[in-house]
Order: sequence, then structure tokens, then C-alpha cells
Amino acid sequence: MSGQTPPTLQKRARQTQLRDEALAISPLENVPAVYVPWLFQEAFAGRYNSLIKTMVAAWPFQYLPVGSLINMHNLETLQALLDGVDRRLTRKFPPGRPKLQVLDMRNVHHVFWNIGSDANDSDSDAETLDEKQVVKALPRYALRQRLKIIVDLSISSQLNEEKAYFLNWAKQRKGSINFCCTKMKIWDAPDKVIREIMNVFHPEHITELELYTDWTLLRLAHFAPYFGQMKNLEKVFLAPLHKNTSPIMNITGASKVKCIKKIISQFSKFNCLQHVFMKRVHFLRDHLHQILGCLRTPLQTLSITHCLISQTDLDSFSCCHNLFKLKNLEIRGVTLFALDLMPLRGLLGKLAGTLKSLDFQWCSMKDSQLIVLLPALSQCSQLNQINFYSNDFSMAILKDLLQHTATWSKMNVEQYPVPLECYDALGHVSRERFVELCQELMDTLRAKREPKSISFATNVCQNCGKTCVYGQGARLCSCLQ
Repeated sequence: MSGQTPPTLQKRARQTQLRDEALAISPLENVPAVYVPWLFQEAFAGRYNSLIKTMVAAWPFQYLPVGSLINMHNLETLQALLDGVDRRLTRKFPPGRPKLQVLDMRNVHHVFWNIGSDANDSDSDAETLDEKQVVKALPRYALRQRLKIIVDLSISSQLNEEKAYFLNWAKQRKGSINFCCTKMKIWDAPDKVIREIMNVFHPEHITELELYTDWTLLRLAHFAPYFGQMKNLEKVFLAPLHKNTSPIMNITGASKVKCIKKIISQFSKFNCLQHVFMKRVHFLRDHLHQILGCLRTPLQTLSITHCLISQTDLDSFSCCHNLFKLKNLEIRGVTLFALDLMPLRGLLGKLAGTLKSLDFQWCSMKDSQLIVLLPALSQCSQLNQINFYSNDFSMAILKDLLQHTATWSKMNVEQYPVPLECYDALGHVSRERFVELCQELMDTLRAKREPKSISFATNVCQNCGKTCVYGQGARLCSCLQ
């Protein structure tokens, strides 16, 4: 005999109703509201498209978070969902009946479905899922008159069939539905596609933008007005913005300056910007200080990766007030060895009470520069993650650094380069020196505090493409095993 508890009468009734889709459709409006979320989830799981269409058309609540249920790679299910929306738009409902106000197509789980699950699991008489319960699960923007559809979009030159269908459907209904995109990713999409999408999904609703392109400055300048309209942007990721060197596409010096100015000026229009990520942004050098000077709100995250910056850019760090509340600072793959790091030291000093993560990987820093930063680093008591991989430090300066980290009580992850003394004259790693010196550094740190997760890594081996890492014991590259 099976040890499973037999299903309750309520569960049996619901399962029977779902198996017979025609039966489920016909009395849908008489189904107790507490069962509706469960029934809807099962309809998506079983791809009962007729039931999906009917349920959307008769949805009894103000909010429908469908993104975690729908498979955007299933065209028939998507069509059923949108057909249900069309049917609802032309349907007349009796006075006092709740009106669907928000269709949320973002792929995130919502507390609304927890309400349905609780009801489904209950063996007692289920309480009616009334409007007050649903309103508690509603975001503020749900209480509007016109139906709002919320999505996250990823746009490229090659749209799949489902995405092309949805965007074409949305374009035809932009006058009757309020379309809202909160997170947008743009790959190398044609200008025409971007214009059409921005005409349907108003830029002011976008809170996160990721721009992955190889656009020229001219194309970036053409996109700049849309960028500036994203006044509620909280997070922006620009990468990679390569410089087009084709003679045909080259522009004059005056035009280049004009384009850069147009792009940078948009940063002054953002009221909520907190996180900025820039990777391989080719025009950043000599203009980073202008971007930072445009900011209207304090940043929590500043990430600059594989970019060229000038001393003028670096000098702005210590005097830009909107950097003084940073929690995450990443300067990765930025060559620093030829720059004066005193402004960076000044910034770190101001961040002693807020900075949580710091990344200086691949910056070609030398002993003299780490010495400059050391007084400020030792005061950053809130740090929980630090990365110094792929810099050129001696054994003496690494020991000095570790001896000055007694205040790092909240540190969780520490990553350091192995000392220069681990390499021979040809840049090859000495296995014996690697193990000996890294263990000595471990002992140095443990004399001050007990690390949670710490590692020392070599540069990438030119022969096997791997690194040697010393943490919980030594992990050698293929050449040294």
C-alpha cells in the first residue's frame, strides 16, 4: 500500500475540473476565488491554452503576475495569453467586479502565487480569496485605470518568433494598453527596431539598462536622447563600446567632441541612478570626470573595467561628492602604474565607513602604489570582499598590507597576487617558493585575525592558460603538477 495521504475532496474536485478542460472553462466565473491561482498555474504547467485564454479574459483580481509561469519560447501559450487580454479589453463586466489592472510578464516569482499555494495545501475549509488579500500583494503602480503590461526586454538584431510576435502585438495596441519595460538589454539592434520599441515602451519606466554594442560614436549620439529620457534609471551597464576605426566611419575631431558631449550630458538627467558599470567604453579617457560631475545622486556602485583613464579623471575621485557613499568600487583591468593614486587614497579615506567590496584586479599596480593606498585601506572597516589579483607586489609589501588589516573583521573573501619572489627571471613560477611564501603570508595574517576565505594566485601560465592558487592548500597549474 502507498504511504501517501489520499487527496482531500477539495483537491479531487479541483483535479477533476482541470482534467476536463471544457468543464473548467464553462463555470469559471463561479469558481471560488481561492482556487483560481492554483487552477491558473496548473493550466500553464499543462499548456491548456484554451483554459489560459478564458481565465485571462475572466481574471477576477486586479493583478496577474504571469512571468514566472509563461515559457516565452512557446508561441502557442503566449498567443493564448495575449488572446485572453484582447478578449478582456472588449468585454463588459458587471459593476463592482475587480478589473485587471496589471499584467506582469517579468520572470520573477510573486507573493501572489503563495496565496494560491497556501489555499491549495489547506485541508480545512478554504477561506475566500477576497480583494483585500490580493491588494496586499499589489505594487503601488497596480491601482491604475488602464491595463498596464510590465515586461523585461532583451533586444537584438535577431528576434525569436515569440518575441517578434509579442512586440508586433504590443505595437498594434499601444493606444489602449500602457506598456512598461523595467529592465532593458540592447544588443546590436537596428536603429529602426529601437525606435519602434521606445515608441511603445516609454523610456521613463526603465530602471535598469544594459547596452552591449559596437556602435560608433555617431550611433551612440543618436541613441543619447532615448538614454536621457530614462529619468528613473537606477542601474546602467555600458559594454563594450568599441571604437570603429574604419576610415569610412571616421568623424572629424569637432564632431567627435560634440557626440561625446551629447552622450555624457544625459547623465545629468537621471534622478535615481545608483549603480554605474562601464566596460571597454572607448571614449571614457579624459571624460570620466565629466560623467561623475554630471551625477545628481550618490552612487552605491562604480565599476570601470578595461578602460583607459587619465590623471585628470582620477583626480576627480577625491572631490566628487556623489562617490562618497560608495559600497562597491571596481577598477578592473585599468592600467594604474603610471598614475598618481593619491586621489584614489583620498576617496578610500572617505569611504572607510561604507565601502563593502573593492576590486583592483589586472591594474598592473606596483609596490609604491600599494604603499600610497595602505593607510586608507587599513581604515575600511566595512569591507567584506577585496580582490588584488594580477598586480605586481613584493613579499615585503604584501606582508605589510596583511599586518594592517586587523580592522577587517567583516571580511569574507580575500584575493591577493602571489609575491614577485615566486617567479624566476623568465616569469615562470617556482613551485617551492610559491608554497613557502604563500604559507608565510597566511601565517602573517592569522597572527592578526582568522580569515574566512583567502587565496593567493599567480598570473596566467603562458603554456597551459591556468593559474596556481594557494588557499586551502596549493592548486597548481598543469605545467607544475
